[in-house]
Amino acid sequence: MTTKLLLIFAALAGLATAQNSAESRAMLNQGVAAFKNANYAEAVQSFQKAVDLDPSFVTARLYLATAYMQQYIPGAESPENRAFAENALREFNRVMDMDPSNSVAMNSIASLYLNQKQWDNAQQWYERIVATNPASAEAFYSMGFIAWSRWYPAYSAARQQLGMKPQDPGPMPAGNMKSDLRARFTPILDQGMQSLEKALAINSQYDDAMAYMNLLIRERADLLDSAAEYKGQVVIADDWVRKALAVKKQNLEAHVATFNAPPPPPPPPGRGFGGGGDRMPPQRIRIAENVQAAQLVNRVAPVAPAGNQVTGQVVLAVVVAKDGSVVDAQVVSGPPMLMRAALDAVRQWVYRPTLLNGQPVEVSTTVTLTF
Repeated sequence: MTTKLLLIFAALAGLATAQNSAESRAMLNQGVAAFKNANYAEAVQSFQKAVDLDPSFVTARLYLATAYMQQYIPGAESPENRAFAENALREFNRVMDMDPSNSVAMNSIASLYLNQKQWDNAQQWYERIVATNPASAEAFYSMGFIAWSRWYPAYSAARQQLGMKPQDPGPMPAGNMKSDLRARFTPILDQGMQSLEKALAINSQYDDAMAYMNLLIRERADLLDSAAEYKGQVVIADDWVRKALAVKKQNLEAHVATFNAPPPPPPPPGRGFGGGGDRMPPQRIRIAENVQAAQLVNRVAPVAPAGNQVTGQVVLAVVVAKDGSVVDAQVVSGPPMLMRAALDAVRQWVYRPTLLNGQPVEVSTTVTLTF
């Protein structure tokens, strides 16, 4: 083959690559539009076409993985739901193959394993996250949550076998059961508390980390030998409860102030919205919970922690962005053991965009979840 012919083939290959890249980006944009409208199945099709056209297009593959993940419902055991998680993991791992430091992929993989209660895999990925980002309070908190999730089912079962009610004070009576729990879980509990301490060192106002610090200290106290030691640890745990409630109160007050903030003043005459003397539309409006609930298009069901026996309602203060996604959620009230599950679920919800005078606006509302 002549040199001239080789150059022609190379040029044609370059044109084909450029054409594929342009078509791939067009499919990406089409998928993003569907994704923003919560049409995740349609988004998957567009993103898949984008990566088929350009397998090296990391952004398209990341969107594809995220669209699969958005359809996954933690705790649901249907084959279709498991397939969503498997597809998301496959695509996120492909992103990691192309971009080993991609933080979105790492955090998503860890979260998927966490929601599937695959504690070992989740732990490994959160360790990988903090190795690359030692300032990730969320990753350290998640490792504390994993430690509690491993411990609590065995701890709860042991108390039941010993005839102890949830409200009965400790410590557990001496015996093989208590010795076995000590041997199996002391390292896990210690590691979990160390992780929570690191999360709180990074973010001293991390109320969820405070809540689980309380649980680990309070429940680990059951493994101590004397009632005096047990009571001493309960005092420390109670202090963490007070700290968590104080932070939650501060957060709630800040959100109430934001929700109730007056709208911006009208612009000068002749410079209003649309060029006339109209008043600028408010950036955020308050909508009652039952009214906003009717606009919900993607609801992720909350999943209580493994072994949980607590029931009740968790009330959240929620901010919905102009595109309908939940951009902020804070706990107003509810049992501490259920707060994390409520937040994890609601932060994935999507509503229809709210229009005021034809323009999208942010919404503040409340969400009540019953466990």
